[in-house]
Amino acid sequence: MYLTPEEEKLFNGERGATYQKAIEILTALGDIYGADRLIPIKSAQIAGVSYKTIGDAGLEWISDLKGKVAVPSILNPAGMDRECWREMGISEEFARKQEEIIRAYEALGVRTECSCTPYYIFDNLAGYGDHVAWSESSAISYANSVIGARTNREGGPGALAAALIGKTANYGFHLDENRKPVVLIEVEAKLHDSDYGALGYIVGEMVGDRVPLFKLKSKPSKDELKSLGAAMAASGAVALYHVTGVTPEAGKYETPAEKITIEERQIRDVYTTGEPDLIAFGCPHSSVSELERLAQLFNGKKVKKEVWVCTSRALKNKHPELIRRIEKSGAKVFCDTCMVVSPASERFACMMVNSGKAHKYVPNLCGGVRSIMATTEACVEAAVR
Repeated sequence: MYLTPEEEKLFNGERGATYQKAIEILTALGDIYGADRLIPIKSAQIAGVSYKTIGDAGLEWISDLKGKVAVPSILNPAGMDRECWREMGISEEFARKQEEIIRAYEALGVRTECSCTPYYIFDNLAGYGDHVAWSESSAISYANSVIGARTNREGGPGALAAALIGKTANYGFHLDENRKPVVLIEVEAKLHDSDYGALGYIVGEMVGDRVPLFKLKSKPSKDELKSLGAAMAASGAVALYHVTGVTPEAGKYETPAEKITIEERQIRDVYTTGEPDLIAFGCPHSSVSELERLAQLFNGKKVKKEVWVCTSRALKNKHPELIRRIEKSGAKVFCDTCMVVSPASERFACMMVNSGKAHKYVPNLCGGVRSIMATTEACVEAAVR
């Protein structure tokens, strides 16, 4: 890998151990994947925030770093709502450790909004063709596919290293040749809302880490594209997909020879039934339009079960009346976290979600909690039944 004279100084430790460690991570990744050089990035989104997932070892590693990020950088969800952690059932010890992690990132200049949907908060983090270093799986998919920016599936340390240096290694989805679709997914059904998460749940398992091109009978909204990509990233390792006539790069490529057909019955088979003791929305974090829809569905109703709606604090603070309408039903709106990365969900036996991503992750990452996937309407019906 070629390094500029300035990069060589960093590699030799002339700006201190933190920057040396960061560029060592980047060059090691570059060497593994055959990168020719480092390229500038516009922003970073950093996973590895929840104390549940990184523990004391992660806290110690982050706390030892000294320096400042070189580009706008934002954190992934933490393991609790930073203001309402007691209401979630989080212990004081966990809350103390979680705040230490967030403060350690903050000392490095990282923004602490703690969201997996930073594109709802800031519109200048990524644009078409921009190189970025994002590490949350659904955010990566959205950046690559819906925005048309370019990022690999960065691990937390890799994204933080890129943030500190302001660059990342030039390989993978940063290169044109790796962004071509290799399999056509033809969907023989009209889809709506959570159907896109169900579709992603199916297709991710089928295509693994390949790039699919979708031919759909319906035109998805950006929220629905978010759900599709999030589910494929969870059930497979899809970091980039295209939708004919919808996503910005879809028209650049020829239709792949390999084709997979998805029938309506396959979508319906993803939905399951049962009696949940927790109904959770917002994986990935809810947008304003998704919050508005929940407010309408819960209007005039009272929940009979525990209900969580996860979103960013920025959106909650900006739309207090909308939050009030949802909470009037008895549902709880939590920020900074989600049902997957918080240990608070582990005290429930069965969770109902409208998200293909959550449906995949909950049984594996939440202490064996059973997951039921249903439409948004069915989730609301179960909550008030």
